[in-house]
Amino acid sequence: MGTVIRMPEVLAGATEAALQTWLVSAGDEITVGQPIAEVETEKAVVEYEAEQAGVLASILVETGVQVAVGTPIAVLAGPGESAEQALAATGSEIGAPTPEPASGPAGTVAAPEKDTVPAAKEPSATEAPGAARADSAPPAVDAAPEVNPSGDADSTARRFMSPLVRRLSAERGLDLSAVKGTGPGGRIVRRDLDAAPVLSERAASPVAPPAPAAGAPSAAASSGHTDVPLSGMRRAIARRLVESVTTIPHFYLVAECRVDELFALRQKVNAVATSPISVNDFVVKATAAAFVDVPEANAIWTDGAIRRFDEVSIAVAVSVDDGLVTPVLKAVNRTGISEISASIRELAERGRAGRLKQNELEGGSFSVSNLGMFGTEEFSAIINPPHSGILAVGAASKRPVVDSDGQLAVATVMTVTMSADHRVLDGALAARWLSAFKARIENPLSLLL
Repeated sequence: MGTVIRMPEVLAGATEAALQTWLVSAGDEITVGQPIAEVETEKAVVEYEAEQAGVLASILVETGVQVAVGTPIAVLAGPGESAEQALAATGSEIGAPTPEPASGPAGTVAAPEKDTVPAAKEPSATEAPGAARADSAPPAVDAAPEVNPSGDADSTARRFMSPLVRRLSAERGLDLSAVKGTGPGGRIVRRDLDAAPVLSERAASPVAPPAPAAGAPSAAASSGHTDVPLSGMRRAIARRLVESVTTIPHFYLVAECRVDELFALRQKVNAVATSPISVNDFVVKATAAAFVDVPEANAIWTDGAIRRFDEVSIAVAVSVDDGLVTPVLKAVNRTGISEISASIRELAERGRAGRLKQNELEGGSFSVSNLGMFGTEEFSAIINPPHSGILAVGAASKRPVVDSDGQLAVATVMTVTMSADHRVLDGALAARWLSAFKARIENPLSLLL
């Protein structure tokens, strides 16, 4: 029997997304785990992997169309089933409403109602094989001509691109007039921006607003401010963080860690390592080791239970254009420091390029945010749902300390602040975890064993 593939919630909290690229075509054999589409959300472009095997009978949503999570986007035929049979079998399901459809902004295709999307019909013998797909596919939203910002005579040429590509090219002042799109039908996709030249200073500058009437002061001149339009990522960050601080009861614990031994060990490791190991790599490893020491803290809140994990997976905050993403390192408790370092570098690079996969943004119980490289000595971070905590790491600096024998000395000290979800972590449990982290980071040799 045919199966309806629906727009997935590729990022926690996402209500709609756009199909940037289909990686398969109607008639292709699909296997479980195979990437079948690139889905563009407010924060990243991620690959969507097939959850069932079969033959792709029909694509219902074309590239560039933004739809609500849960909207039917394709039909998969089962073993021995023809495309026509699969479409006929799933016709009513395609037209059925999905639970709690999102009502996105203008240009968003909401989840279909039963009476608004006709069931896919079985084509007659005189119809072309692709007729069923054409009947069921909504119109693309990027068919309007793109304005060439360089002002060339070719400015009326149609330039097909995704909303993310349009935003990034405007922010970076890129000239897309000579770029050859590598997406379907010549569509410009995210990877094509790497080859795009930068416009001249005049053309790259933001488009000026219409000139005011004679004698009327401009709004910018009279108000003394500039309004920067909100990007989709910035809206997503704002929504998620407001949700976090209003629904999660935060409390905070602070510890000062002496890291002289850590710096000395790192220097020795980097003398023989093929790639440099950062202080943050040791921090992530110490975070995972602390959960091994205090396993009951490796948990998150769910509606019906506190979910405790066997493996330790840690999200690492990565700064990107106009926001941040938090890719997740899996099974850090079983991963060596060199592999952790390589994974963080790779995830950070692909995160900044918008090329993270769906499963790389999911999972884990805890996050690490390090602003020490910017000179920030101490700060508090907001928990990233559904995690139960986040560790804010400040810069290490020389500070006066009192040794165990009561003598005043100078040591390299790093301040860390743990934000904890009180629904999951009581004060004593969080304090035990932070104490375990402090012990691990101050005795870094234990992280290499």
